[in-house]
Amino acid sequence: MSTSMKHLKGCGIGLRKEHHDVVLSERPRVRFFEVITENFLVEGGRPRRILEQVRRDYPIALHGVSMSLGSAEPLDRRYLALLLELVDRIQPAIVSDHLCWTSLGGHNSHDLLPLPFTEESVAQVAGKIREVQDVLGRRILVENISSYVEWKGSTLGEVDFLVAVMEEADCDVLLDVNNLYVNARNHGLDPTRALDLLPPGRVKQIHLAGHEDHGDVVIDTHDGPVRDAVWSLYGQAIERFGPVPTLIEWDAQIPPLDVVLDEAHRAEAIQRSVSFLHDSRRPCTPPEPFHAVHAI
Repeated sequence: MSTSMKHLKGCGIGLRKEHHDVVLSERPRVRFFEVITENFLVEGGRPRRILEQVRRDYPIALHGVSMSLGSAEPLDRRYLALLLELVDRIQPAIVSDHLCWTSLGGHNSHDLLPLPFTEESVAQVAGKIREVQDVLGRRILVENISSYVEWKGSTLGEVDFLVAVMEEADCDVLLDVNNLYVNARNHGLDPTRALDLLPPGRVKQIHLAGHEDHGDVVIDTHDGPVRDAVWSLYGQAIERFGPVPTLIEWDAQIPPLDVVLDEAHRAEAIQRSVSFLHDSRRPCTPPEPFHAVHAI
């Protein structure tokens, strides 16, 4: 099954309509752009033209919000056909969606709703992911969501559930570090232990975003800069998973482009500092003496 993620590195940002003109005219220094898949499924029109223009200069990641991988209902075949057409057209480096459910009875809730963490859910979600990957001919990434309630019937921890789905579906992980922090605060979890449970080779992208801290509840908002606690957790994630391509999500109260780029540059600085620390810890050993090798 093919993948194009080798083309991504460093830190990218979301491509938002407020920045379209400046991106096209100034071609800012940014590693890649991520777009919300559903905004570009219709052929033609200004959104698709802009995406195709941006694609000429930057790698693109497609990030979906309505695949509803956790729903008990069948996958939407029309949606998959449109997604396949977009993937073939854009050739994105990454295709991702969320580990959640969004639809019921043909109606879309337009919200990312949490799943019960059970073996039954693992089998159901993994089966759908395999279907999607068969249609697209590539692995997709699934993202951990933020949540404010938990199912009483859950028998697995959130990260145990994520790992079980990943292994059964043979997919990869989009680790949202902000969501990990939000859930740790809301549900009394240890985010560092959660990082330790994830296999490094499967984490192919990281998301960072802002949140609101109300003390007794933390709300994932994507409407401000990344908080210091999330930056700290991100540093731990980079130490464990390496310089994984990272995306700054800023989806509401969107500031000038330079403000978002500053967040991306901060993430890249953390990646560089962690890489430097790893390099400096390597023992300095003298080179082995050269010995000629003779063919027999």
